[in-house]
Amino acid sequence: MPTIHNPETRGFASDNYSGIHPEVLTAIGEANGGHQPAYGADAYTERLQSVITEHFGENASVWPVFNGTGANVLGMLAMLPRWGAVICADTAHIHADEGGAPEKSAGIKLLPVATPDGKLTPELIAQEAWGWGDEHRAQPLVIYITQSTELGTVYTPDEVRAITDYAHERGMHVFMDGARLANAAAALNLPLRAFTTDAGVDALALGGTKNGAMGAEAVVVLNEAAASGLVYLRKHQMQLASKMRFVSAQLLALLDGDLFMRNARHANAMAQRLRSGIDRDIASGALTGVAFTQQTQANAIFATLPAGVADRLREKFRFYDWDAAQGEVRWVCSFDTAEADVDAFLAALREELAPTSVQ
Repeated sequence: MPTIHNPETRGFASDNYSGIHPEVLTAIGEANGGHQPAYGADAYTERLQSVITEHFGENASVWPVFNGTGANVLGMLAMLPRWGAVICADTAHIHADEGGAPEKSAGIKLLPVATPDGKLTPELIAQEAWGWGDEHRAQPLVIYITQSTELGTVYTPDEVRAITDYAHERGMHVFMDGARLANAAAALNLPLRAFTTDAGVDALALGGTKNGAMGAEAVVVLNEAAASGLVYLRKHQMQLASKMRFVSAQLLALLDGDLFMRNARHANAMAQRLRSGIDRDIASGALTGVAFTQQTQANAIFATLPAGVADRLREKFRFYDWDAAQGEVRWVCSFDTAEADVDAFLAALREELAPTSVQ
């Protein structure tokens, strides 16, 4: 089949827009050929289990799935009784971007809390962590956090530990959405277990798609006492791959070595290049009207632009409005974002927002 898109076109809409990393694509091909047992009994999924324990500890178990929504819903469902509820940030993906899947698919009550930066704290969690034993209230039994967050910020290990301690003292568990877990690890310059297993997280969604996979995610259980029934629930939630070797092969390509960190470090570095370039242009007077709304700690930048500017920029570069009413936009860098892409975007920004000359 001929290529029907321009493979040189890259934007800043999402790391989901990126292609497949060549090493992942090679891994899929190498997993092909001959027959392997279906539904996860293959050699690649077996190897993935070993690699996951290397990253997260000997008690970790991995459950490959198709997508991030499936991983989030499946993981939380395994941690909750029918009467359980999940406390999350109001910007959490499960609340804002999954089309009601937790509620519709799994019957999970969400208890969102407003946050200034996408990060929960024990003090914020306390707003909804109450009512245990009250038959009129869905019981708050799981705390959901995202690493890195939907606003591009990153939890430190100490911040995660404060949340897990708070949860465990109250008989609750903590689930981490790690769609961009590698970007957090790169930002912190720490191994994955440092802010997951070692910080007391009970289970997590491990992202691969945003990090260079074709389509591969997983639920990773770190505390087997916190989650049960995954062997049944994965099929029940339509996330059991028959040819699982090809899902596992993608995750192996990323995690059985340092590709996941190389990809994440590059994406983060490109975001910092963009942020630093804007800061430099503002300081020199080459740009006016841009203001950042969040810290740039991973691979996403949040900023406000004057009316009409975002639409004109989108004629050259794809990106999303975040809060259109406030003029807030989001720019995301990927494993394949090039320095030239960033520099071209900076030039387009300067063209739009250069201060007008005084006559």
